[in-house]
Amino acid sequence: MAKNSPPGKYDILAAGCLCWRVVDDELQVLVIHRPRYDDWSWPKGKQDDGETLPETAVRELHEETGLRICLGVHLADSVYKVRRNLKLVRYWAAEVAPGVKAAPEDDEVDRMEWVTAQRARKWLTNKDDVAPLDELVRLHSSGSLATRPVIVIRHAKAKPRSSWQRAEGDRPLAATGKRQALAVTRLLASWQPQRVVTSPWLRCMSTVVPYAKKHGVKVKERAQLTEATHKRHPKRAAMVTEQLFETDRPVVLCTHRPVLPTVLRVLGRHMPPALAEQLPDADPYLSPGQMIVLHMPRGAQRSPAVAFEVISPFDD
Repeated sequence: MAKNSPPGKYDILAAGCLCWRVVDDELQVLVIHRPRYDDWSWPKGKQDDGETLPETAVRELHEETGLRICLGVHLADSVYKVRRNLKLVRYWAAEVAPGVKAAPEDDEVDRMEWVTAQRARKWLTNKDDVAPLDELVRLHSSGSLATRPVIVIRHAKAKPRSSWQRAEGDRPLAATGKRQALAVTRLLASWQPQRVVTSPWLRCMSTVVPYAKKHGVKVKERAQLTEATHKRHPKRAAMVTEQLFETDRPVVLCTHRPVLPTVLRVLGRHMPPALAEQLPDADPYLSPGQMIVLHMPRGAQRSPAVAFEVISPFDD
């Protein structure tokens, strides 16, 4: 399991991707050469202010290679000293279809090569960059590299119940929640869910509908995910959650804190026991706007999850 916010002991935070494809049944990865440093490495870069590490990885990859991708499994972190500063670089897998051309957006990169994993291991200048490659190869060898995300979000911060006198389903987001919803919209683009399933109560809709509108994704409102219906019929929320695993498409579900235990139990049934034990198991399970990104093997609906991440849009 990977957390979005690394411990504060690091002076520099960065993120990148290991782009991969399979050509003639052989795994290939994309390595880049930066003339400024005369090194071979993975596409990566420093985190911008107000940016999460998944967003950093997607942005830097596009700037250095021209590729637009969907993040896959978190692979590993590289930690090393840059002068007197301790730097962490977080890497994700990123699948690229065969035939898609990469082209750098600027002069930071002068060469890009698709090579075998064995050759990449020899070319890498910084040997700390080998760890994410080893994990990529391990996942590929086990048939677990091609994944699709199942994302569960707790709605962004709402106005306090004590200050709201109208219908509970109409309670809106607080000012912080509105900022969180904007951050969720940007963050979800890192995984590009193609279907949005949500409680129809306003605070859930306000959290995920902006992403759906921006990317032309259909929204499925499910009353079973509201606090009121779940309190009477928790099995109905479980059935809606179970349907997330009946498709091969990336999907996101948004619900409320009291519903999360039921949703997490369903997620746990689709995970190896050791991984399921790492799911949040204490109230409040997720903070407002926080999400679980579960990576499911693509094309293998009965296979258990490969990994999951708990990711926050930002800390406020």
